[in-house]
Amino acid sequence: MIRYERAADGVVTLTMDDPGQSANTMNPAYVAAMTAALDRLEAERDEVTGVIVTSAKTTFFAGGDVPMMSTATTKDAPALAELLGTIKRDLRRLETYGRPVVAAVNGAALGGGLEIALACHHRIALDAPGTRLGFPEVTLGLLPGAGGVTRTVRMLGLADALMTWLLSGKRLKPADARDNGLVDEVAPTPEEMISRAKEWIAANPDAAQPWDRPGYKMPGGTPSTPKLAAQLPAFAATLRKQLKGNRLPAPEAILATAVEGAQVDFETAQLIETRHLITLLTGQIAKNMMGALFFDMRAVNGGLARPRAEVLPATKIAVLGAGMMGAGIAQACARAGLPVVVKDVTPELAARAQGPGIVTTANAEDLRGCDVVIEAVFEDPALKAKVFAEVEPLLAPGALLASNTSTLPITGLAEGVSRPADFIGMHFFSPVGRMPLLEIVVGNKTRDEAVARAFDLGRRIGKTPIVVNDGRGFFTSRVIGKFMDEAVGMLAEGVPAASIEQAALQAGYPTGPLALADEVSIALMQRIRRQFEAAAGDAFVRLPSHELVDAMVDKHDRPGRSSGRGFYAYENGKRAGLWEGLAELATREGRAVPFADLQDRFLFAEALDAQRCLDEGVLRTEEDGNVGSILGIGFPAWTGGVLRFARQHADFPGRATELAARYGERFVPA
Repeated sequence: MIRYERAADGVVTLTMDDPGQSANTMNPAYVAAMTAALDRLEAERDEVTGVIVTSAKTTFFAGGDVPMMSTATTKDAPALAELLGTIKRDLRRLETYGRPVVAAVNGAALGGGLEIALACHHRIALDAPGTRLGFPEVTLGLLPGAGGVTRTVRMLGLADALMTWLLSGKRLKPADARDNGLVDEVAPTPEEMISRAKEWIAANPDAAQPWDRPGYKMPGGTPSTPKLAAQLPAFAATLRKQLKGNRLPAPEAILATAVEGAQVDFETAQLIETRHLITLLTGQIAKNMMGALFFDMRAVNGGLARPRAEVLPATKIAVLGAGMMGAGIAQACARAGLPVVVKDVTPELAARAQGPGIVTTANAEDLRGCDVVIEAVFEDPALKAKVFAEVEPLLAPGALLASNTSTLPITGLAEGVSRPADFIGMHFFSPVGRMPLLEIVVGNKTRDEAVARAFDLGRRIGKTPIVVNDGRGFFTSRVIGKFMDEAVGMLAEGVPAASIEQAALQAGYPTGPLALADEVSIALMQRIRRQFEAAAGDAFVRLPSHELVDAMVDKHDRPGRSSGRGFYAYENGKRAGLWEGLAELATREGRAVPFADLQDRFLFAEALDAQRCLDEGVLRTEEDGNVGSILGIGFPAWTGGVLRFARQHADFPGRATELAARYGERFVPA
């Protein structure tokens, strides 16, 4: 696991290279190997002039052993404490060894990898495309527990450690990590990195960590320092604002670990860190988040739903429509190094998508030879058929034909092209540059090769692609519609709008449903529902929410944020509070609904419909449902995804039946 090599100059290189894994992790092999390496270093101290810690993998060190961590229970707490104690003891032995120690970070150093680097006296990172440094633990419901909180706080001070590194979960490039204090140098090549490491060792024979030097003072002061003590309430307030009442214990535990640890000696701070991590590790929320954002994500990105078809990669992309979505799709493709041509009806409109590597045009002839076309025009089947008919004859033989529609059935749209087997839905999310999900929608005639090509293109442009079968609204638009319908239904019942928004935020949703409805457009909600109604005929069930939406659009002319009038009032494009006329739209006098019921109505409405999607075959895998719900439609991350929420709930059928008795048959469990 760790190769020990001592050169003639006395510099020992410890090269991490787990023989059983493609990446190094803090598994039992690492723990034993690091202990053995430190034992040997101490035995050979007189012959050693310095130490370089590096990796033989393309990454430096991937972090903790998530499969092991995800199974931890309270019974495992003593063993976890012993394991963490051993890891921390060896890293402490490394930084107090009495010889200069340099981390030669040759690739990604995330979580535990960055913690190993921080236990070195000097950090040199390789300026390679995949090199990232950071503490993503908070995104998995955990905290850096191998000294990461303790060392980062002592190195940078509380404010910078918390806001830049520990609470953000950011993965910084080497230069950014240098500018933010956790990397000392950036090297252009592996050879230069090792050369600089040896030069630094030669120049700093008495190297020590700042906190081990006489007279050390924590940057910015400790919590007992009057100036910093005055800032602590602001830290807590900022965290409360970020969480919005969300059920995420990890950020609170990180804040507590940092503040408590800053008031005591190094060893006690390490113990505080261990105890907080074990509390998180043995809780359900971390298991949920690791389940979705590590295991399910790995399965989805690894091609769980990708057909086993051999296909050629995309070489030239055509995008039809240069609106916000079309421009975003074009830029995502261009950033991945793909040639892109964007067409709109006039050169001026097409120019909205301009950017490096993007050609804009109003002339269909400029799309000749493209082997992928992604349509991103208005949600009108006739218009979509028209733009495909114009460009299809010009495309490369067998070109992939994709529509960015968010709700229109792909099977129906495929009737407008000559090759329905090559037609597929590629539903991007707005804004394309920030939203990581891609929903690939398979029509009744779509062939496996088309699915594989769409999946591979999604991965190439950095998206997480879920694959779903056709159906009105597919998976994401259909399920998020339940969230917004439930909120509007609550308004119709007379529940105060502010309570509705707050219930969703405290349940863990990133945005209140009424604010989201304004963003999506209330008018669009009405149009989609009327399309559903026309398709379903007598089987369509009208809800009180439908009448209220009709009143908002048709009677009060409040179609959403884009017009500056929706459930919220707007000033200069920004929300200026809930519209004061909402209370008058209730179809019955105000109803006293328990706050917990408001929260569960949102969670259960989406979870029950996701189960129906799985039963009906719209969802192909549970992993796609869980990942898609978190990344695409904002289902609370603490649940581990919409289907995992139902699975891990103490009594999902019982609670659903209770909600059905109080609020309607839509909550009857499947």
